[in-house]
Amino acid sequence: MASGTILGEGTRGGFVATMAPYFRARPIAALLLGISSGFPLALLLGTMTFWLAKVGIEKKTIGFAIGLTTPYALKFLWAPFVDRIKLPVLTGMFGQRRAWLFTIQALLFVSVWMLGASQPELHLGVFAFWAIATAFLGATQDIVIDAYRIEILPEDELAHGTANNQFGYRLGAFIAGVGTIAIASPEGFDMGWAMAYGLTGFCILPGLLAALWTGPGLHDKVLSSAPAQKAGAWLESTLIGPFREFLVRRGAVLILLFVVIYKLGDAMGQAMLNPMIVELGFSDTEFIAINKVIGFWGLIVGTALSAPLMAWLGMGRALFVSGALMMVSNLTFAILATQGHSNLWLTIAVATEQVTSGMGLTVFVTYLSGLSSLAYTATQFALLSSLAGVGRTWLAAPAGYFAEELGWAGFWLMTTVVALPGMILLWILWQKGFVVESVRKARAGAETEGAAKPI
Repeated sequence: MASGTILGEGTRGGFVATMAPYFRARPIAALLLGISSGFPLALLLGTMTFWLAKVGIEKKTIGFAIGLTTPYALKFLWAPFVDRIKLPVLTGMFGQRRAWLFTIQALLFVSVWMLGASQPELHLGVFAFWAIATAFLGATQDIVIDAYRIEILPEDELAHGTANNQFGYRLGAFIAGVGTIAIASPEGFDMGWAMAYGLTGFCILPGLLAALWTGPGLHDKVLSSAPAQKAGAWLESTLIGPFREFLVRRGAVLILLFVVIYKLGDAMGQAMLNPMIVELGFSDTEFIAINKVIGFWGLIVGTALSAPLMAWLGMGRALFVSGALMMVSNLTFAILATQGHSNLWLTIAVATEQVTSGMGLTVFVTYLSGLSSLAYTATQFALLSSLAGVGRTWLAAPAGYFAEELGWAGFWLMTTVVALPGMILLWILWQKGFVVESVRKARAGAETEGAAKPI
């Protein structure tokens, strides 16, 4: 049976040794970038579904409203241009990644403010427009941040930097979820949805500051050393090169299929979690308090354990264990559905979900990061994360219909069953050695590949 770790054999030391890299400069920068990356999608998923449920939008409509996040599933289509197009003036001042980041963040800030002011109960079309605009800009910000994060992290800090980034991502999502609801709620600060969304838009600042502090990424060095190309060759290397390089790898098709379905059960559950909380009669205060205390500390624990988990078990086993734990977390919500308005079971379910999701998402993103060549970081990671978004955006879109037909308990049991094909495919990948081999090959050959291929 294939096994191994992308962290290297020398990292199997004591617990302190596995935790120390979290506090290095570049992993901390990855954490700050994660905050800026995590908040837009949370506003469009958890917070948006809570908002729509509060203003009386029916479950089926809420389920399909998740489709407004489609740009996250299609971002690989414009990622090649983010990889290669230089922005006038700004690229010369800040480098490729940071120029794009600062530009997109300014536009995203405006879009989030407009989304909060859209009043979906009165102007659903206006709301949908600004939701799609925010999704497009948030997805583009993810293209830049994901590529920049991979490029600024050396090999020995990849897992810890990715874990920090995912902690930041979840922290940004936490702010956009619990924080935004607390600002808007009459039981909280009672400032309304427009002000709540607008203030959440300031979550762009941590990523901006981290980019100013850290400096250019490795992609800028590769780009600056590449020879000039004619237009046809530039288009070929920009649009075709990244996909061709990935698809010729052994097991590429199986890996892409695995990326699509691995987190499908978790995605379907997350789409309908907040509407269930509202329907079960939990007050805003109860929801905020449990997420603020239990959810936040569960997030810290789950994310912190992810890098040691990969070091101790290897990538293949870590994916198995975290996937199984995420399935267990869905079962706790099925129990909550049978218990009704139970603060005890909401606490248990939220704690389980945050710990297991913190581990699972970090392990999964580390795996995807290792598959991305430095020559095409933005495009290849965008392709992989877009395919992961297909499960969340399109395959999970009927979640509201299933919740309506099966009831909440039946729905959560179904999401557990839906997760099984991803685990089976992971077993096949692991047996064939693709889980370890593909990651090592991509990371080990990245710099030489980037130098050898024309940009």
